[in-house]
Amino acid sequence: MVVAATPVQAAELERTAGADQGTAVENLYLIGRPKLKEFLRYVAGHAVNPPGQGALTAEWNAANEVVRALENEEAGLADDPAMSSLGPEYEPLLIEFLKDPLVRHGFNTVPTDVAMVELDRLVVYQKHIDLTFARRLETELGPAPSRERIFRTCLPYDHPQPPVQWSQVHRDAFVFVSPSNDLRFLGAMPLQAGHIARYPPPGSLAGVVGLAVGFGTNFLNAVYAERRLILNNGSHRAYALRKLGVSHVPCIVQHVSSRDELDVVATSAVRRDPDLFLKHPRPSMLKDYFDGRLHKVMAVRRRLRQVTVRFEVKEISVPAV
Repeated sequence: MVVAATPVQAAELERTAGADQGTAVENLYLIGRPKLKEFLRYVAGHAVNPPGQGALTAEWNAANEVVRALENEEAGLADDPAMSSLGPEYEPLLIEFLKDPLVRHGFNTVPTDVAMVELDRLVVYQKHIDLTFARRLETELGPAPSRERIFRTCLPYDHPQPPVQWSQVHRDAFVFVSPSNDLRFLGAMPLQAGHIARYPPPGSLAGVVGLAVGFGTNFLNAVYAERRLILNNGSHRAYALRKLGVSHVPCIVQHVSSRDELDVVATSAVRRDPDLFLKHPRPSMLKDYFDGRLHKVMAVRRRLRQVTVRFEVKEISVPAV
């Protein structure tokens, strides 16, 4: 089995994905931190009208000077962020939320709770924010979202699914396309005939191998490791809420006690270079998205997410034992 997840140009698949938006969106990209090469590559590959590399390098260097200053001025700012229990006013919402099987089955690897966290103190790994999407979230939330609306935005109970189209492109390959970057391969599942309903089998089933593609749990969640709280999922909602003036939000917190556990529950970016987020005196934090010295805003070509799943079948005779 082979799984490949790639971004594709929206213009190439507009009709396939059923998208009705333009092919350009406005993006915010954090700059000033390693590596400059990644920033230049991102602009070259995504920007509608990319500036020259000299101008981009100058912007990045100016931001890097700010980062170096913050390493002294705000050293340790990410350490020991406050996490408080949700008050009794949240109890009905919390009881309903904890009944969700996605919560029980998706966050059972390390000790986990739901806590109120301060957005500005969150360490972030995601360098870019889709401002077009974030503004749409702000509009949906309204200028003064209620406590319940904030809770359900961070910890949704209805799991709205983004649009997705999929089809069989070869005998052994299926392609899924969505405007959501959360589209992913969810894993292989062994199934029995009883699990398959309203689909006539081509023969007498001995077993069924399910290759699942879909979306993550979409809960705002963070990993607490080595005295720091790293935002694991929900960057755009966190940005939109902070833009509206919300400073504290309910969040799933996974408490990690070792690098081995971190390697299981953290994102790939954190796993690749954990010291950048856990040991740096002043790592990237959510508040940096709002510091004009530390980001660049640009129009970029909108992309769709494509996941291709291929499988292989071998039929042979083997000696009986």
